[in-house]
Amino acid sequence: MTLSDDPATRRQSIVRRIEAETGIDEPMIARLVDAFYDRVRLDPLIGPVFDARISDWGPHLEQMKLFWSSVALMSGVYHGRPMPKHLPLPVDARHFDRWLELFEATAADVCPPAAAAHFIERARRIAESLELGIAGANGVLLDKGERYIRPPEPWTPPA
Repeated sequence: MTLSDDPATRRQSIVRRIEAETGIDEPMIARLVDAFYDRVRLDPLIGPVFDARISDWGPHLEQMKLFWSSVALMSGVYHGRPMPKHLPLPVDARHFDRWLELFEATAADVCPPAAAAHFIERARRIAESLELGIAGANGVLLDKGERYIRPPEPWTPPA
């Protein structure tokens, strides 16, 4: 095995390349995550989804910083499984569109253009993957270009 075959060395080389190409580093990731979730918490559409499930934001934000480090820099520091956590959520295309709108605006505000583009490209893939997974978990197969809209909850009169 040569040094270039060592997985840890290879990963560090990839991280350094992405940092050099985009300017992304861990402090930038932390600023992006903190600013994004500040906006999420105030949002009337997606804020309540988070509020119903997160009482202590500190650990969640730390996990999201690890997640975005792994996604943006390929650092490998996140070891969670996002899909199972998202499958039971009462969300659909409208929520993912809003999540992306907030994320893209935050990335544009917090990051230089090359870094924002890098984050946004990955965020779009994540949103698409999660939406497909949630649709499938609800028995809906989406064709290319289709979006998942939850059926309305049946109305029942108050007891």
